[in-house]
Amino acid sequence: MTRMRALVVDDEAPARDRLGALLRELDQVELVGEARDAFQALEQVDTLAPDLLYLDVRMPGMSGLELARHLARLDEPPAIIFTTAHGEHAMEAFEAEAVGYLLKPIRREKLATATERAQRLNAQQLAAVAAPARTHLAVRTRTGLRMVRIEDVICLQSEDKYTAVRHTAGTDLIEDSLRALESELGPRFLRVHRGALVNREFIAAIERMADGTHQIRLRGIDDTLPVSRRLAGDLKTQL
Repeated sequence: MTRMRALVVDDEAPARDRLGALLRELDQVELVGEARDAFQALEQVDTLAPDLLYLDVRMPGMSGLELARHLARLDEPPAIIFTTAHGEHAMEAFEAEAVGYLLKPIRREKLATATERAQRLNAQQLAAVAAPARTHLAVRTRTGLRMVRIEDVICLQSEDKYTAVRHTAGTDLIEDSLRALESELGPRFLRVHRGALVNREFIAAIERMADGTHQIRLRGIDDTLPVSRRLAGDLKTQL
């Protein structure tokens, strides 16, 4: 039987070293690499195609929970076993879904058991976890997944079955619905009509047209967006 290809993700080198040593002792998986943060892990998932991640929950920049949510969008996401020094991260929810969840310092016996029953972590399982709103959006490019910081997103627009993410470095498409993004991203993004959300930090002006309609001008893009009559009043109030 072919062994699973595994990647260890932890921002602390001693933790990576200890877990790597345990995995080599157990000889249950083929350890193909290590990553010091979520961004490096994302790159290695693209290049190494691991079957399993041993993923730290708390990391600077992007948490393991958020990284897992991005990876769950892949056609074939890797299985995930979370590792953490903190016991309050919705352990009951993960255990109910038979997802590996190990407390540091990791014991050899528990690591072996979790590895044996590693399950793929999908979007539905992650939805059961009270994870914080994303700090990045994962967009697909011809070379794989790329992360766009939420704070760099200028606006989000419906485009057929996709949502166009217009950001400071260009435009990309994601599969998330505008309604779901509005619910998740909260007050930072304002709806200007049924097909668009705008980042309030990029609003330059709201202009009233001769026919009584309004349009919104955003920093970073040349064109303007129409504002629906129904939402114009609410938008002015919020700003």
